[in-house]
Amino acid sequence: MGATDELEYLKSLVSQLNEKIVALESKAKGAVTGKPQTPAQQLRTILMGPPGAGKGTQGPKIRDTFCVCHLATGDMLREQVQQKTKLGVEAKKIMDAGGLVSDDIMVGMIKDQLETNKACKNGFVLDGFPRTVPQAQKLDGMLESRGEKLDSVVQLLIDDQLLISRITGRLIHAPSGRTYHKTFSPPKKTGVDDVTGEPLIQRSDDNVETLRKRLGAFHAQTGPVAEYYKKKGLWHGIDAAQSPTVVWDNLRSIFVVKK
Repeated sequence: MGATDELEYLKSLVSQLNEKIVALESKAKGAVTGKPQTPAQQLRTILMGPPGAGKGTQGPKIRDTFCVCHLATGDMLREQVQQKTKLGVEAKKIMDAGGLVSDDIMVGMIKDQLETNKACKNGFVLDGFPRTVPQAQKLDGMLESRGEKLDSVVQLLIDDQLLISRITGRLIHAPSGRTYHKTFSPPKKTGVDDVTGEPLIQRSDDNVETLRKRLGAFHAQTGPVAEYYKKKGLWHGIDAAQSPTVVWDNLRSIFVVKK
């Protein structure tokens, strides 16, 4: 192990230990007071960013650290596609063509989760929603009706060309959602999942032409969403070209201040 690799490894260990300390301190505080945290004390945030920016890496960490639900609309849609539901069939046609699914589909899915998913009662991180200003306005209405409001909106910022190089090398283990990368994070054995040994796949929309369409649609639609939240004073931008550990440290500093 070279000096640089060892340094990165030690930094990663320090970050993990800090996260564990925060989690244990929070648990200990709850045990002393004897009072569970109420929804008002929890985190409600939106994670914005184009496909491949790192939302799938950071979202679960937010969920586990702050004890909230992680609603990744992309994963929810793909589950519908795999099950070949009516919504799934419709969504697959749109995603394969490089488009974004309609407001009605997205709003319906998220509304259902907020009302029925028990994990969401203590807060949430929305990943992939809202994509448009009308969706953002509908989300505001939903939260208001529940007596809740957003704490923050975080956008992962990264150059399109870097994203394309990241995504076109992405490999996925469909049953678990584990992801690898041909260059940056390859599986131990080429083409198979490290845990199960099952084959890895490349998503049908992970190709350059489709990606350019998706990124174009993303920027056109979500640019106004970022402006919408900037006016509300909720928006924060993070450089997603940094290492996942640095991105996580930046994210956590935003959430801790907000809490």
